[in-house]
Amino acid sequence: MVKKIYFFFKTYFGFTNRESRGFVLLLPIIVILYAIPIVYEKIFLREDPLDLVNFHAQLDSLEKSGWMKIGSMPTYQNYISDTSRKNSSNRRQEVYKKLSFDEADSIVLQIVPGVGQTMAGRIIKFRDGLGGMHSMDQLLDVFGMTPEVSERIFDYFEFIPGVKKKIDINTSDVQLLATHPYINYGSAKVIVAYRDQHGPYTSAEDLFKVRIFTEEWVNKIKPYLTF
Repeated sequence: MVKKIYFFFKTYFGFTNRESRGFVLLLPIIVILYAIPIVYEKIFLREDPLDLVNFHAQLDSLEKSGWMKIGSMPTYQNYISDTSRKNSSNRRQEVYKKLSFDEADSIVLQIVPGVGQTMAGRIIKFRDGLGGMHSMDQLLDVFGMTPEVSERIFDYFEFIPGVKKKIDINTSDVQLLATHPYINYGSAKVIVAYRDQHGPYTSAEDLFKVRIFTEEWVNKIKPYLTF
């Protein structure tokens, strides 16, 4: 079996016997390194992940910022014992006033059950990269997001639709276009190449002339483009 693996690496990748052995030895390490953040998030960042110290530190920070009503702080025991969504929602209404989703940072987002450090970071990166969300459903485009967690986020935060930042499709280079979450590097290269060959785009409908682009994708990026 091992000889077949070495033969595969030598045939398809041009590895020497020494390189093949080294790569096989590295494979378990690569798998372990890849699994560590996944296991960490599943075990340590599951619903209601805050310990006693972090719980009170979060609430103290929110109280100082004016986001939490003074005098309504629940005990830690009450916080972790109440796991039903209905009771959690009632407690949130008593303790918190809704903060705009656009103003939330990755720390505050973790107050939502089911949102750990990794997911909160992904949400902020996606939201800021877009330049504003015009629909709640866009949150489902975040890697690993589920409909249940997405709905729960907007139980805690007020959603105000609006696009605050747009990209000029006729002046942006490949690198700038590719920074947008909905435009990958390959699509950015095609956009620029077509523009260089046929001239400036006059509307989003011009993108339909590039046959590899779907209507669904064009409609998704259209709110974020200027011409």
